[in-house]
Amino acid sequence: QGCKGQAEIFPEFVDGLRDLDGFSHVYLIYHFHQAGPTKLMVKPFLQDIERGVFATRAPCRPNAIGLSIVELVDREGNTLILEGLDVLDGTPLLDIKPYTAKFDRIELTRNGWQDIVDEETARRRGRRGYIGS
Repeated sequence: QGCKGQAEIFPEFVDGLRDLDGFSHVYLIYHFHQAGPTKLMVKPFLQDIERGVFATRAPCRPNAIGLSIVELVDREGNTLILEGLDVLDGTPLLDIKPYTAKFDRIELTRNGWQDIVDEETARRRGRRGYIGS
């Protein structure tokens, strides 16, 4: 979280942005254009155990499609100002959908193997805002 960025929308799609500014968050659906070859088994960050790619957030997926929920900070013409971005610069955006808590929020969840990841270790190793050693 905290990564700021923007999504530039092609001019022919700008009318489709109407009323989006009423939402605090949006889903971004995008193409992992630099993901490399597909792998069905991957070792996620901070894990020494291989996991099925569909049980991870790894980009080397068979369909190379990514999904993120980001904060919609502002709109300037055909540009969306976003926070919480986790995509590479130039990533092809396939679609935008509003996040609606009324329909999208899930109260009770299970986090599978991710519950065993130690947050302090993750911070120290650099993917959770850690700076320095």
